[in-house]
Amino acid sequence: MNPGPKSKSAATAAAASSRPHAAALAEAQLREAALRITPARIKVLATLLEARCAFSHQDMQDQFVEMDRVTLYRALDCLTDAGLAHKIAGDDRVFRYSAGTEHSESSHSGHAAHHAQHQHGHFKCTRCAKVFCLDGSGDAGFLDSILALGDSHAGNSTTPTKLRKQLQQALQDTLGKGFQGHEIELTIKGWCADCAH
Repeated sequence: MNPGPKSKSAATAAAASSRPHAAALAEAQLREAALRITPARIKVLATLLEARCAFSHQDMQDQFVEMDRVTLYRALDCLTDAGLAHKIAGDDRVFRYSAGTEHSESSHSGHAAHHAQHQHGHFKCTRCAKVFCLDGSGDAGFLDSILALGDSHAGNSTTPTKLRKQLQQALQDTLGKGFQGHEIELTIKGWCADCAH
């Protein structure tokens, strides 16, 4: 995921123009989540908010050479725990981080918001390993629209919430009582626009 020198400088110039807005948004989200506002958290969250794709810890470390690794890990963990960012496990065993876009649209915080924040799909490029969040528009996210699409093809009038309950029941029927699902992951794999050419 290391862009060449030309694209890196262009990305840096573009980010500089939108950075004050992203930093203000990051600070507002930290305040709303009742987190201590630190320069590292603002920088990391602002970068994730501006990002087109998810970043690994190493990608972030390359961008913030002045920030030590432990501070960066702590900032990412804090943002993830608060639901302002989320971790995406890659096939390459590398975690990538993305801003928790659903959290920014919701005024609720806490446990329920943290889990709801993960309920969207991802696109992973199998050539460059970049991961993109598939955000929906309006009230229904991408995952809800896929679940609803599956319902309409099946001829059911089941809502995404009912389908989640059905999936939970199937989980318990298959694995036994006591199993509780809290996330549904959908990953579409293919080639990103840059790699498809």
